[in-house]
Amino acid sequence: MDHYICIHGHFYQPPRDNPWLEAIELQDSASPYHDWNEKISTECYASNATSRILDDRSRIAQIVNNYARISFNFGPTLLAWLEQKAPDVYAAIVEADRESLQTFSGHGSAMAQAYNHMILPLANRRDKYTQVLWGIRDFEHRFGRQPEGMWLPETAVDLKSLDVLAELGIRFTILAPRQAHRIRPVGEEAWQD
Repeated sequence: MDHYICIHGHFYQPPRDNPWLEAIELQDSASPYHDWNEKISTECYASNATSRILDDRSRIAQIVNNYARISFNFGPTLLAWLEQKAPDVYAAIVEADRESLQTFSGHGSAMAQAYNHMILPLANRRDKYTQVLWGIRDFEHRFGRQPEGMWLPETAVDLKSLDVLAELGIRFTILAPRQAHRIRPVGEEAWQD
């Protein structure tokens, strides 16, 4: 029997802009960086786009874009920030999805996310629909394709939210094991506990 593993990276930062200035103010706690988005982008997002693989003598043998090798989602507001403030990182993320389409038989590694990280089970149907639709449209704008999957904020889910995802063409989401009572392998009729 073959075994597989899929690593998923969920990347999100809350919007930190001062709405009056339409800019992120200096955040001393992120020093030596201007703000937390800059700090996290440098230490995490950029590092994953240019990961070093070392040889047995601790020399760089290869530099890889981890995003092309994992399943991932980025919050739409974070992608908007990266596009403006870290365009090289943004381009590497988009390119990784294109690369993964080739590697994984037409299935890209990127997943969409509900637009504002709203906890969908707490929302009414219209707001669920809006959050999912805006997340899809932002994804299509950035990645040039329809998303197959969508990350639900905090992996919070209810059947009404899943109905909205299905209605808008989303084929899958990620659940914690405790969120599914039974599963059915693809191509089989019987459900398993």
